[in-house]
Amino acid sequence: MATNGHFNHVSSTASNHVVPLHINGKDVTTETTFDVKSPVTNKFLWKSSSVSKDDAIKAVEAAQAAFPAWSKTKPSQRRDILLKASEILQDRMEEAIEYMDIETGSTADVSRHFNLPATIEQLRDVAGRIVTATGHIPICLEDGKSALVNAPYILGVRAISYAIAAGNTCILKGSEISPRCFWLISQIFKEAGLPDGVLSVIFHRPQDAAEVTTAIIEHPFVKKINFTGSTAVGSIIAAQAGKNLKPVLMELGGKAPTIVLKDANLEKAAQGCVVGAFMHGGQICMSTERILVHSSIASAFCTALKKAMDQMYGKSSPAPILINAPPVQKNKKLVAQAVSKGATILTGDLDSKEDSETRMRPIVVEGVTKEMDLYHIESFGPTTSVIVVDSEEEAVKIANDTEYGLSSAVYTENLGAGLRIAKQIETGAVHINNMTVHDEPNLPHGGAKKSGFGRFNGSAGIEEFLRTKTVTWAD
Repeated sequence: MATNGHFNHVSSTASNHVVPLHINGKDVTTETTFDVKSPVTNKFLWKSSSVSKDDAIKAVEAAQAAFPAWSKTKPSQRRDILLKASEILQDRMEEAIEYMDIETGSTADVSRHFNLPATIEQLRDVAGRIVTATGHIPICLEDGKSALVNAPYILGVRAISYAIAAGNTCILKGSEISPRCFWLISQIFKEAGLPDGVLSVIFHRPQDAAEVTTAIIEHPFVKKINFTGSTAVGSIIAAQAGKNLKPVLMELGGKAPTIVLKDANLEKAAQGCVVGAFMHGGQICMSTERILVHSSIASAFCTALKKAMDQMYGKSSPAPILINAPPVQKNKKLVAQAVSKGATILTGDLDSKEDSETRMRPIVVEGVTKEMDLYHIESFGPTTSVIVVDSEEEAVKIANDTEYGLSSAVYTENLGAGLRIAKQIETGAVHINNMTVHDEPNLPHGGAKKSGFGRFNGSAGIEEFLRTKTVTWAD
C-alpha cells in the first residue's frame, strides 16, 4: 500500500496480498486467512484476514469506548464526515469499481452505472437528514452485517451510514466473498475523518460464522442487529437476537411479482421485466421472479418479451456471471423440475454451454404452477416465470401467494387501477410502470412477511437507530 492509504492498482492485484480487517481505526492482518476467488475464472485472487472471536470482541469494545464522544458530536460534524466520505468515494470510484468487478463478477451497468453512484447519493442523502434527528437518545451500538455480495458498497454503506448519522458506533461484518470491497468502505470513512472505533470492518472464514456472529450478538455492548441476506440465515439471527432481547432490522429474500394489466404499454412492460429479472444475473433481492400477465394480451406480451430478451441478452451477448457455481446449479435444477412437470421454456436454453461454471444465460419459463418449486422458491439467479391470469383478482392472489414480500410492480396506463392493486399487494414497495428493482435513498426500503421488517433509507432509516425516551419534570 502507498503511504497515503491508496492502493497502487498494479500491485493491488498481486496474489500475495492479504486483505486486512479494520478494527479501532487500524488495519489488522491476522495469521488465520482464507482464499478469495474470482467468480469469473474461479482462480485465486488474494487472501483475506479472518477475524477470530477475540478480535470480534475487541471491535465491539472499541465501538463501546468510542461511543460516549461520538454520540455527543454535533450534527454538523457528522454531516460533514458523511459528505466528505461521499467525495472520497467519488474520487476513488475507479478503485472501488475494480474491486467490485474482480470480486463479484459485476459488470459496468451494475457497478459503474448503478451501485457506486447510488452509494454516493445515499451518503449525501443521509448527511442532509442528520439535522432532523432531534429529541432522541441514540442507541449505543449497531452490528451491521451485509451478507449479500451482489451490491457490496450500497448494502455495506447502507448498513452503517444511518446508524453513524444518528450518533451510533458500528461493527460492519462484510462478506468473505468480497472482503476488499468492504475493506475499502472502512478506508473511505477513516479518510473522511471518522474517529477511531466508531466503525470497525471485519470478515471471517465461513466455518467461523456461527462463533463470531453469536459472540457479537450476545455481547452486552451490542444493542441492535442489522442484517441483509437470506431468509434462512435471517431467521437464525433473529432467533439469537430474540433470545437476548435485542431488536433487529432485516432485509431478507424476495419473490417479486410484476403484474401486467391488459391496458399496459407492452414494450415498456417487457423491457422492465427483462431488466428487472436479469440485471446482475438476477442476484438482487428485488429481482422480478414472477410475471403475471392478463390472458387477453399474453401472446402479444410474450412476443414483446422475446424481442426485449434478444436485444439485451441475445446469443451475441455474454452470459451473466453469478457469484459462484451453486446458484447456477440451483437455477438449472428449478427450471428442469418445472419443465418435467409441464412448464415450457419461452426463451433461453437450459443446455447452453458456457465458458465458466459461474455463467448462465437468462431463461424465461411459462406455464409455471403451484406444483413446481420455481413457483415458490426464490431463484436469486437468471430465471423468471410467466404466469397467465384472467383477472386483477387472480393476479393479486398469485402475487400474494408467497412467503416473501419485498418488492413488486404493476404495468398499466390507468393510475387508478395501479393504485387499487398496489393497496392489495403484500410487499414493502409497489412500483407502477417501473421495474421491481427500484431503490432510492429517500424512499423507505424494507419488506413484509418473510422478507424482513424495519425500514432502511430516508428519515425512516435514521429513526431505526434512535431510541425514544420520555422525560417529565415536576417543579
